[in-house]
Parts: sequence; structure tokens; C-alpha cells
Amino acid sequence: MDNKYTIGQLAGAASVPTSTIRFYERRRLLRPDDRTLSNYRIYGEDTLNRLRFIRAAQTNGFSLEEVSILLAFRDGKSSRCREVQELIKERLADLEKRIGQLRQLKAVLQASFRACEEFEQTGRCRVIELLDFASTSPLAKSAQPPGKKN
Repeated sequence: MDNKYTIGQLAGAASVPTSTIRFYERRRLLRPDDRTLSNYRIYGEDTLNRLRFIRAAQTNGFSLEEVSILLAFRDGKSSRCREVQELIKERLADLEKRIGQLRQLKAVLQASFRACEEFEQTGRCRVIELLDFASTSPLAKSAQPPGKKN
């Protein structure tokens, strides 16, 4: 027997807000199976499973655009492992790039923390001075920060 859900019931069954379902509908990832005479959306088990698939794919790092592609593969008659592998390779490359950026950010924050500790006794925060200098100087990269000696 195919259960029927209102949007609120579907949201509860999938543990998502109703706004998420509406958003997915606008992105054409989901659609109601039917409407009541009062024009309420009605969804079935297949839609609940589709919604859970979307959430699982997002949890695994796929963008909504990629989820749309995965859904097309899922809804097709044949498994498209090569295409899915390409999506995964692209996602991994993007992730490696982001990891590199996060490592760089971590190094900057660690250096900032050390500068804070080092200059704490002066009563002035070196990090605030450097950020202030960078934000007010159009030539911040070529100019020397205040207090830096040649």
C-alpha cells in the first residue's frame, strides 16, 4: 500500500523542514504526486524515497546540480557507473582544493595567534594593527606594515 503524505507529513518522515521540500520543488528535484481538491500537495512513498536519496547524496558532498544528474541516472534504466565515477572524481578534486585552502587558512590563523601571544604584553594587538593596515592601505602588499623595520 502506497502511503500518501501532505507536505508536512513528508517533511516529518524525512526529517527536513517543509521549506526544504519547497526548495527542491523549485529546483525540479521533487514534485507532488497529486493535489487535493483544496489544492494541497500530496506525495507518495516514491517521493519520500527520492527525498531521502537527495539528502543522502548531499550528505556525501554532492551539489544539487550533481544530485540532479545522479537522480537522472537513478531514474534511468541502466546504471551509469562511469558518469558517477566522473562526478566523484570532480568532487574529490574540488575537495582537495578546498582542503588546501583550509590548510593555508589554518597556517594564517596559527601565525596570527602566535603574533597575538607575542605582542600581548605591549597592550596592543598586532593582528588588529595588521588587519587595520591591510584594510586602509591600497598598496598593502607592497608597503610595509606599521612598526616593521627594514
